[in-house]
Amino acid sequence: MELFHYLCAHMRPSRCCSSTLKTTLPDSSLGRLCLATCFYFLRCSLQSNNRISAPPFQAPRQGLMYVLLQGQWEGIVISGLKRSYSTALHITATMKVLLIVLILSGVGRASPGKVCSYQDVVDHLNLTSRNRAFQFTRPVLDHTRATLVELNIILYAIVGVIEKTQTFIPLLWTMMSWTDERISWDPDEFCGITEISLPTDMLWIPDIIILEMVEKDNSQHNPYMIVKHNGTVLLDQDIRAVSMCMMDVYKFPFDTQRCNISLVSAMFKYEQLRVIPVVNSSRATDSTKAMLHSQGEWEFLHLSVSNNNISFNDQVWEKLVYTFVIKRRPLLHVINFLLPIFFFLCLDLASYFIPDQHGEKLGLKVTMLLAISVLLLILNDILPSVSNKTPLIAMYCIVIFALMLLSLLETIMVTYLTEGPLLEKLARCVRSKRKKDPTDKADTDIQQTRSACPSVSSGEKPHELLPVPQEINSSTLGAESRLLLLVVDELKELQRTLSVHLSCKKDSGKFAHLASKINNVFFFFYLTAVTLFLSLLYLDWKS
Repeated sequence: MELFHYLCAHMRPSRCCSSTLKTTLPDSSLGRLCLATCFYFLRCSLQSNNRISAPPFQAPRQGLMYVLLQGQWEGIVISGLKRSYSTALHITATMKVLLIVLILSGVGRASPGKVCSYQDVVDHLNLTSRNRAFQFTRPVLDHTRATLVELNIILYAIVGVIEKTQTFIPLLWTMMSWTDERISWDPDEFCGITEISLPTDMLWIPDIIILEMVEKDNSQHNPYMIVKHNGTVLLDQDIRAVSMCMMDVYKFPFDTQRCNISLVSAMFKYEQLRVIPVVNSSRATDSTKAMLHSQGEWEFLHLSVSNNNISFNDQVWEKLVYTFVIKRRPLLHVINFLLPIFFFLCLDLASYFIPDQHGEKLGLKVTMLLAISVLLLILNDILPSVSNKTPLIAMYCIVIFALMLLSLLETIMVTYLTEGPLLEKLARCVRSKRKKDPTDKADTDIQQTRSACPSVSSGEKPHELLPVPQEINSSTLGAESRLLLLVVDELKELQRTLSVHLSCKKDSGKFAHLASKINNVFFFFYLTAVTLFLSLLYLDWKS
């Protein structure tokens, strides 16, 4: 007591009280209350000596001091505040009250050496496996108040995009937070602990589902959640979402797809649960680009976030939609599909420089048609069965296949005009010449010679036998003479055949000239059609 008066005599009252109490009181509401009370009594003591009126004391309306003033100390403290401050006896009694308050200020506060654990907080909240009350109902004290669920999604991998089944498979990192109004604690009472981790089955969790999911998520989930001292609950999960995506493959493989992930509560209506995005579209896009690890065939472009409502049977649910915009990397399909078909087309154009009189040109065109048919079967396994528009790559293959088929038909026609009439007329000319030429009796002579020559075996052909004139005796001729006569007859037959062929070829020259004109006209038409079609297709792909 004497030390206190000594300090007040040599220092300002505010400095005295603040210096003394700051060394003993914590920086809390109760400590500030005691400090204000000390300063008030010192000021009143000085003013009573100087006969200066003091302002009325404003009692606190919260904290431990307020409880004490309302409790058993109410009569002592309030009466002391309202009495006259002129006597030292009153100051002594008031300082006793202040001493009691200072002693009580350290009762409810943890000492610096106190050890706290997370289990103390759990026991304080009565969160046990037996107490399942925190799981059953929505965590609000007023049932008319909606639960606000803040949600954020980050795409960190694109597992696959299946065009045939129109399926989008991303790996998502979902972050949800909401407030459980039934949970709270004072960190000062538990050594500054502000958050704890709890199993996910101990508290109520929003029933947020993905509308586009077509398969159950079998990925490993996070078994814990974070609970803060103010009741905020944080839950992070990894989801492998096998979802539907209405794909537009019109510009395949230079296409851009937009796939939605719609999040909505399965049971709670708009008035009971609200789903709110944490970040906007631009920040969500930047976060996804920073976290994206695997893209594969696809390149991530943009992520947009939007809110809308779902109405059904006069009931409204709030829906949060994340739209992922991805673009295909077309290099693989260009190398494996588009370029081979284009090379076949160029080879078909080059085949016009092969002469039509040979069969290699026709065989080459048939082989290229079969090769394109195999590529069309591969394309059928990639594109979806149902599409709003015919894909440009299908038009590319069909038109080129049709042009090559038309080229094959033109080759067949030109070959027929070039060689068909010539062969028919040659056969007719040979038959007519043999009917008019009396030397065609050589076959009869050959049969007679075969029977007259004993040295010739029965397995030899008739034209290899030596024909003998009737006036020459076969017994006087040797084998060499008979061979010379046979060679002479063969040369005469060849001479007659060549003369017939040359005469018929002169008659069929007009068909060959017509075939040449058709071939030239069709080549320029084919080249123009291919150039125009590829130009329009390229512009449509790039638009």
